Amino acid sequence: MRMRITSRFLAWAITQLLLTAGTNFANTVNIVNDGFGAYDAATVWGGGQYGTDMVAGVYTLNKTGDSGAGSTWHNGPISGFCVELNEAAPTQTLRYAVDTPDNMVVSYTSETLGTTKATYLRELWARYYDPSWSQSGTSSAANRSAAAFAAAVWEIVYENAPASGSKWDVAADGTSGIGGFIALNIDAATANKWLQSLTGCGPKADLRVFTNNGGQNYLVAVPEPATILLLGLGGLCSILRRRRTLH
Repeated sequence: MRMRITSRFLAWAITQLLLTAGTNFANTVNIVNDGFGAYDAATVWGGGQYGTDMVAGVYTLNKTGDSGAGSTWHNGPISGFCVELNEAAPTQTLRYAVDTPDNMVVSYTSETLGTTKATYLRELWARYYDPSWSQSGTSSAANRSAAAFAAAVWEIVYENAPASGSKWDVAADGTSGIGGFIALNIDAATANKWLQSLTGCGPKADLRVFTNNGGQNYLVAVPEPATILLLGLGGLCSILRRRRTLH
């Protein structure tokens, strides 16, 4: 049984290497928006929205199929954050490509996100994302925090990266170009506190983006290897219990 667990880990590692290397293999997931975890409303300017009320928080994506690196996520719910304000959440299952945040094309500006901003997103997630936000029916405090986190993500995606981290401000437009972002009716103080603590040198989460031309794009975390190994161990325990029962 140890060989079976080792093979599962090696398959995961190979999948990550192929995805990171930008291979031409088809890496996809089939998902549909299936509700929300912690969230609140935010009024935003940016990404093609002008004073629009948006859902800011955790989207629950129901995965039902995959190819290539998409198999990294088990079928079922995946928590993610919207990274495309000018598209609606899918109401039917769509096939999404799986890629790194660095390679994501920001549809409204037609610019590639790039390594600097992707690094900020990884650090923001590693430092401040709370897994409890993935649960629905959370407290008002959790809803406010998840909305602030979403606004911080949008700030990184749509604003020009400032020369100093202290210049991040979700409540002010820091660019005169086509980009830029403002969010109101959220906990801007918390969002700015998180953003202004980012250095690019802190801990990094392993993130991917699900992208679809015509469907809202999402930022998601890669499941930890330990989680996959635990699933393998869980299967082993189930087999052992079954054998004891048969004997």
